Amino acid sequence: MAYEPRRHSSGVLNLTPLIDIVFLLLVFFMLTAHFIEEERIDIRLPQASSSDPLPDERYVTVTLAPDGQLLVDGTATDMSGLTEVLRGALHAPGKQFVRLKGDRRADFGQAVGIIDAARLAGAEALDIQTEKP
Repeated sequence: MAYEPRRHSSGVLNLTPLIDIVFLLLVFFMLTAHFIEEERIDIRLPQASSSDPLPDERYVTVTLAPDGQLLVDGTATDMSGLTEVLRGALHAPGKQFVRLKGDRRADFGQAVGIIDAARLAGAEALDIQTEKP
């Protein structure tokens, strides 16, 4: 039985395409991360010593900004279409309650209008979100 010696190859793995792809991915993530901006409204909640944390998955959150802007689960709306938007949001699976999250400087008349719209939309309950002092 003849034994053939193992051949040693001196081939080197070419890493140039891998380095090119890594640099392209790096440039892509740097450019896309630069353009992502999160919109945020500065809301200062009123304080209450009896507030309790509640799970968010069953609530439709209505945010009332100090300038009168209304957001339903992050989507801007106006007072005239609030009942219909709430009715649509409450028909989502698992959504039964409305949570009012308003700034302490917000107009009380708009808060009453939001409560009325939530009742007309068929919400089972309405909570007013506060924070502990």
